[in-house]
Amino acid sequence: PEGTMAFAGKYEFEADENYDAFVQKIGLPSDKVELGRNCKIVTEVVQNGNDFTWTQHFPGGRSTTNSFTVGKEADMETMGGKKFKATVKMEDGKLVADFPNYHHTAEISGGKLVEISTTSGVVYKRTSKKIA
Repeated sequence: PEGTMAFAGKYEFEADENYDAFVQKIGLPSDKVELGRNCKIVTEVVQNGNDFTWTQHFPGGRSTTNSFTVGKEADMETMGGKKFKATVKMEDGKLVADFPNYHHTAEISGGKLVEISTTSGVVYKRTSKKIA
């Protein structure tokens, strides 16, 4: 059934595609660009039915957390630190959200967390392997 997809766990960054093109398109400041490049981000997902807490831990102790309920508007924060409101939906087992300047999906595929962000024709894909 919907909403019982097993997202819960800890995932460590493994690989990405089109990072530079993507961050240029969304106008990420250059200091943040370098910070995020091949960054061993650990994504921690706590899931309770349709309620999610999604935390990204960056090297050096910084982290950002977004909490949301599927189908309800929530206050979110981008990787650049911008605050915005979004409604996360569940479509075909993927979490789908529209960020201010990109469209984002997340799914569990082959035991890995696969996140895809799309903006103006640039598709940024990030894959993280499960570590806990």
